[in-house]
Amino acid sequence: MSTIIIGLSLGMLLFLLASGLTLIFGMLGVINFAHGALYMLGAYLCFDVSHRSGSFTLGVLVATATVGLVGMAMERFTLRPLYNRPHFYQLILTFGFILVITEAVKIFWGLGYKEVTMPEMLSGTVDMFDSTIPIYRLFIIGFGATVSLGLFLVLERSTFGMLVRAASSDGEMVQLLGLPASRIRTSVFGFGAALAGLAGAISTPLFPIELGMATTTIIDCFVVIILGGLGNIRGVVAAALLIGMVRAVGYTFMPSWVDVLTFALLIVTLLTRPQGLFSRQVRSA
Repeated sequence: MSTIIIGLSLGMLLFLLASGLTLIFGMLGVINFAHGALYMLGAYLCFDVSHRSGSFTLGVLVATATVGLVGMAMERFTLRPLYNRPHFYQLILTFGFILVITEAVKIFWGLGYKEVTMPEMLSGTVDMFDSTIPIYRLFIIGFGATVSLGLFLVLERSTFGMLVRAASSDGEMVQLLGLPASRIRTSVFGFGAALAGLAGAISTPLFPIELGMATTTIIDCFVVIILGGLGNIRGVVAAALLIGMVRAVGYTFMPSWVDVLTFALLIVTLLTRPQGLFSRQVRSA
């Protein structure tokens, strides 16, 4: 049972991280290499604020909001002029942001590892099915499920979601109708960045905070969105849970093979179903 809980919690953390990236790509067509750096920035901000204030909740809120504002500034002042250019311009620009954010983190927080104390309300364990389960991992599962439901309702059932889909498919037409397509795009990018900051902040009680987070997490993130299907939120949920379970089982029974199993799954998917394991088939007329 403990392995299942670990797998589900890892999966939900991956979902929080990958959902922002797939949202940005699916709605804006932007491949944001700096997404992992935004995740790292959220973790460091949560550490700093929670350490100074003694409140983990405040740290999470400040980290999420700040990273969201950083993402909005990135889109507004640097990415917006590149929408009509080839994708490699976006890749180069967002890779540059990795370097900028990493150097900023070095200046403010140094090179050493940081840790965030487990919030008292969520510390401790419970006994379930003859296993001892950390309460915080149960919290992550519930929190991630709530966020996934909220994303679905916002994107599929709300007026804002309809405007986002319209702006992503035909921004010029939306502008002609008098709707603020540019502001919608900025909001989507900021929201996706905020999800990365939220994932970084939520993960801090479980994992040490260090500069390598920016690269290791973006690899896992791309694995999830490739398996789930580019731009497919439902697929990202399923793929994140699948990768979380694969990693949890691997850590338990064959820790040396965890990365091999993960990338083997990715390679097989690319060879047999390149559109993603959970993407919908499009039937030709």
